[in-house]
Amino acid sequence: MPLVTSKEMFKKAYDGLYAVGAFNVNNMEIIQGIVDAAKDEQAPLILQVSAGARKYAKHVYLMKLVEAAVEDSGLSICLHLDHGEDFEICKSCIDGGFTSVMIDGSKHPFEENIAITRKVVEYAHDRGVVVEAELGRLAGIEDAVSVSSRDATFTDPDQAVEFVQRTGVDSLAIAIGTSHGAYKFKGEPMLDFERLEKISKLLPDFPLVLHGASTVLPEFVDLCNTYGGHVPGAKGVPEDMLLKAGKMGVCKINIDTDLRLAMTASIRKHLAENPGDFDPRQYLKPAREAIKNMVKHKMKNVLNCSGKA
Repeated sequence: MPLVTSKEMFKKAYDGLYAVGAFNVNNMEIIQGIVDAAKDEQAPLILQVSAGARKYAKHVYLMKLVEAAVEDSGLSICLHLDHGEDFEICKSCIDGGFTSVMIDGSKHPFEENIAITRKVVEYAHDRGVVVEAELGRLAGIEDAVSVSSRDATFTDPDQAVEFVQRTGVDSLAIAIGTSHGAYKFKGEPMLDFERLEKISKLLPDFPLVLHGASTVLPEFVDLCNTYGGHVPGAKGVPEDMLLKAGKMGVCKINIDTDLRLAMTASIRKHLAENPGDFDPRQYLKPAREAIKNMVKHKMKNVLNCSGKA
């Protein structure tokens, strides 16, 4: 079974009032844990690769790992570029076998964002690849993305309509209060659901995307800190807010930080309790299981997409 695009996934998600999980991958164990979870839950799945992941693991290694995951699981998997910063990286991923790319022109002025997005859309669509873009800027730091709270801006609903119409993009990442990294909120978490509702009404049947949507579950923060970590005050997006967003036109929810926390907490705990272990398989096996359990939890309780593959 070949890799698929997200087009049919998003149509089903929009109609079914749920979201598809887009999980960032960096190595074999992360891919295996995510895919095993999706197979158990019979859930739709997007594996996404950042520029940092491509630099760390190399494009060819990640492609072969994902191809192996498709062959081993029999699942329909979409392979997506997360936060492509320019046309060149999007082209490289399209030519290299990705079925979906994100061009993130949100740092540019509106007209420039439209121009670069349109260029990617034309190249991608000619090759059967779908495109996600971003309008508005999320605060926070994750991988190669770094935006100060001062520079963050929420998505303008009217601009969103114009942007979609002029670019022909297939999905749109919007800014309504989520942010990248483990430190998403200083005070009480809040998403601008009024803004989301307006955008969704102005763009009926159009898939919206939430970046920076990890929950940063306290038990994993505590586990990291208990075994030598230093992640004080980390706070993410409450699960009930994400579940609500999935019923309001958000068809794709990005999750990365929660995977990192689950894996790191597991490794820290194992090494602290088993100081004699030096075979990487001894601590990566439970770490892989921690990833699997985290993803299953997300699919059941946050995305509401179990059984929707």
